[in-house]
Amino acid sequence: MTQNKPPGKNIIISAAADGIGWSIANFSLDKGYNVYLSDINQKRIDEINEHPLINEKLFIDNVDAKNPDSVEKYFSSLKERITSIDALINNVGIAGPTGPMESLSISDWRNTIDINLNSHFYFTKHSIPLLKNNEGGSIINISSTAGLFGFPLRTPYVASKWAVIGVTKSLAMELGEFNIRVNAICPGSVSGDRMQRVIEAKAKSIGVSEEELKKDYESMVSLKTFVNKEDIANMALFLLSNEAHKISGQVMTVDGNTERMN
Repeated sequence: MTQNKPPGKNIIISAAADGIGWSIANFSLDKGYNVYLSDINQKRIDEINEHPLINEKLFIDNVDAKNPDSVEKYFSSLKERITSIDALINNVGIAGPTGPMESLSISDWRNTIDINLNSHFYFTKHSIPLLKNNEGGSIINISSTAGLFGFPLRTPYVASKWAVIGVTKSLAMELGEFNIRVNAICPGSVSGDRMQRVIEAKAKSIGVSEEELKKDYESMVSLKTFVNKEDIANMALFLLSNEAHKISGQVMTVDGNTERMN
């Protein structure tokens, strides 16, 4: 049976069991929001199910974001709990393969596009009616500074992140009349395990040390440092706030001012 909307904002965050998504979730809980998470990492889901706010303000489901049937099933279940949402945060993404274009497998290319781009379509398609029921709200797409620059040896990732920005720009125009704002956040190099794996893969590909490559990445940034997942969460919470009620169709970089990517 469909329930009335619980007190507070309802926010959906995809791929949110860890990293940037989990940081946004925690910041949102601090604001008193009702946070609906999805992920495929069952180990982390089990850990989150021990959270003191689980099934009160925090909800999590196992969803394969690149599988449209899995996403549709998730939203069917979600609609039994709530009738509207205030925000969707499309956070699904992988680093994709590292290597020259001619060496990439078709399956790796398709998998990167499926996860980084098509998942955003699936979640957004099902979220728009819930946002309209709310008479407005916000969609935040997590892109990357790789969506603003060329990035050799990372072409599938770059292609998907440029596409996310294109979707953001078009959808902001499409949904403006419904008081639905659409913006993209472009993180730079974010400290953590995922960035470390990217450095390892590229260092191996080009034959340099990981330490040397990390210093090279930092040299591309005016502030000479990586950002943290909490920096991205802060930007997301700003875009969800009343202070950002006239911001739509924008690409917000949180990167210490990336000057180049190579």
